[in-house]
This record gives sequence, structure tokens and C-alpha cells, in this order.
Amino acid sequence: MPITYTSGEQIEVYRFSIPVTVGVPLLALFLQAFLPRRFPFFSIFDLPLLVTIFFAMARRNPISGLLTGAAIGLVQDMLGPYPIGLYGIAKTVVGYGASSLGAKLDVENAGARLLVTLGFYLVHAAVYFMVARGMVNLTLDWSWSHGILAGLANAVLGVGLYFALDKFKQRT
Repeated sequence: MPITYTSGEQIEVYRFSIPVTVGVPLLALFLQAFLPRRFPFFSIFDLPLLVTIFFAMARRNPISGLLTGAAIGLVQDMLGPYPIGLYGIAKTVVGYGASSLGAKLDVENAGARLLVTLGFYLVHAAVYFMVARGMVNLTLDWSWSHGILAGLANAVLGVGLYFALDKFKQRT
């Protein structure tokens, strides 16, 4: 499945209703906070990241993607044990990048969504790792095999999630 370049005239920008804009990220954050406690294997998934990527690619506005990533990341930080700002910084970078890339590429097909999600999962992991180690001085270990497998798992889940969330898109 080729990733094609789209011109500015071919780009469709979407918006979402307020209940979807608020409810979907809150549901993702709730599930991310509580499902891994009951089902430990679920900790490999990062639902707030997938929601950030989806909204950023659909809106195709870098400022909107940046703010979406920052808001979702900061709320996720508040629910976790680590210092506030780690997920906020990482998801801000991903939101900005995904919205910028979404404006340049056709991100409506499954192959492109899989590759974009895998790439941004790895970007998110790298930014989180660098901020946690460099700025906060947390002791974290990096494993390429775990990162790539987790990225693939999130990408596969993301493709299915994106097609389900496509039902909430409204053309501008």
C-alpha cells in the first residue's frame, strides 16, 4: 500500500463534535489508567497516544495537534506516578508531527496509518525516554526489541481504532 503525497487542494480537514472531542480522550485515559491493573498485558498499549495521533491527523492543523497532544499528555501525567510533564512533552511533539504529516500525506488507508502510528510510537518513546533520563533523571532502560514490538502492537490496534473513530468525523 503506497503512501501518496497529496496537494493542498486535495486535503480534507475534519472537525469533531464537542462530546467526541472531550469524551474520546477521556475514555482513552480512563481505560489506560485502569485496564492495565486488571489485565497486565494491556500495559503495552498507549490509547491516549493513539487518540492523539488520530485527532492530529484528522484535523491537519499543527497548532490543534500540539494542543491536543499537550492536553492529553498532561492529564495522563496526572493519573500516573511520574512527574507531570513527561507524557505532556512527548505527546505534544507527536501531536504536532502527526498533524503536520497528515497535511502532507494520504493517511486514510490502512497501510499509511500503520506506518505512521508505528513511527510516531517510536518518536513518542524516544522523546519520553530522553526527557525522563535527561531532564528528570529517572532510571529507565531502552530496549529496541520491546519498543518495536510495542510499536507494532499499538499500530495494529491503532488502525482498527482509527477506522472506528472515522465514524465521528465531520467535514469542514
